[in-house]
Amino acid sequence: MTNAEHLQMRESVGVVDLTAFNEFDFEGPGATAFLNYMCVNQVEVPVGRSVYTPLLTPHGGFRGDLTIQRLGEEHYRVITGAFDGGRDHYWFNKHLPTDGSVTFTDRSQGICTIGVWGPNAAKTLAKIATDDTTAPYDLSQGGFPYGAVREVLINGVPCTMYRISYVGENGWEIYTRMEHGLTLWDAVFAAGHEFEIIPVGIGVYAVTGRIEKGYRLMGSELESEYNPVEAGLARPKVKSADFIGKAAYLAARAEAPAAVMCTLSMDSQQCADGYDRFPTGGNEPILTLAGDRIVDAKGRVSRVTTAGAGVSLGKYLLLAYLPPEHAVVGNKLQVMYMNECYPVTVEVAGSTPLFDPTDTRMKG
Repeated sequence: MTNAEHLQMRESVGVVDLTAFNEFDFEGPGATAFLNYMCVNQVEVPVGRSVYTPLLTPHGGFRGDLTIQRLGEEHYRVITGAFDGGRDHYWFNKHLPTDGSVTFTDRSQGICTIGVWGPNAAKTLAKIATDDTTAPYDLSQGGFPYGAVREVLINGVPCTMYRISYVGENGWEIYTRMEHGLTLWDAVFAAGHEFEIIPVGIGVYAVTGRIEKGYRLMGSELESEYNPVEAGLARPKVKSADFIGKAAYLAARAEAPAAVMCTLSMDSQQCADGYDRFPTGGNEPILTLAGDRIVDAKGRVSRVTTAGAGVSLGKYLLLAYLPPEHAVVGNKLQVMYMNECYPVTVEVAGSTPLFDPTDTRMKG
């Protein structure tokens, strides 16, 4: 089922229910400075733009990762994952200024979200997205570039559209008030009928679509014992503003990484009894061909962080941190699953996606 949903999204268009997302609004004259202190990446982007950013612990490991939309000069909206809301809410609230310069409002219970992605996503939404004059909204890459946030009407329903993708396809996250959710859903499906639009489950969103792009997930690839350099998420420059974990992050950038996040493929999934097995990303150890554990310079064992079908690639994929001497494209290793070893190959060392490495499908 997941594979069929994956292929339909890759070939036409699919819709994912993302209402479990958490949305936090930060408003006030101190909002920009506060969020810059909390986040690694620069949040002071133009109104109508967004930023992806990690949050760090004081020691430079991952505390979270999320996207931030700038909705006004003093208004930002944080979008964080279904399982991350409680943790992130606590972290923001813990550091919130006490001088009244920032107002923190949790909007999660009042907002519903869907994601619409695929080659026909723009054609689907072009039928129903308008501006406040009811003129068709320009959904082209020129008029609505990647990372942009826009207020639109969809069949008359006020919505926020955000051009972003966690599955490697062109499309949008669309937010509206909870009471409008069913109307929005029905409007999108009616518009996409000619393209055989289908609902797509979290197996595609969180696993197959994501793993083909090598996208990192908090709690899997992103943990407090690893840093953005090792995860392949370091940007070319570091902002001048101070932020939590900055000193440790600068130190990590100044030294060679002890581990590199890699994408591996299984050369064979056949077990000793003659049928295929499917590791689930449950900390399966990565071993050398001699069967030895792989341990990096900081004493961390290499293990599978995510596993799943690369449906569009015809490969079963694994994500894992490897020491630099093993993080070499073409390197042959093993993964242990259910007490048997299976041959694997390093496909990518770093953050370049295995599927559509130039991101043409999303941004071209």
